[in-house]
Amino acid sequence: MNNKFKTPLRLLLLGMAITIVGALFKIMHWPAANILLGIGLICEAVGLFMLISNAMNKLKDK
Repeated sequence: MNNKFKTPLRLLLLGMAITIVGALFKIMHWPAANILLGIGLICEAVGLFMLISNAMNKLKDK
């Protein structure tokens, strides 16, 4: 797999993991749940944006 796609996928998976932990914190009513959910969703959005832009650039180059 191309290195251009590894970084966004890692960021996307990291964001998913942080979001799941944030949801667990929210269910258990522990502090910092909103912060974890926000950080996780931002990581997912950035990773998804990077992944889509890399895919579009790869299609454009063909």
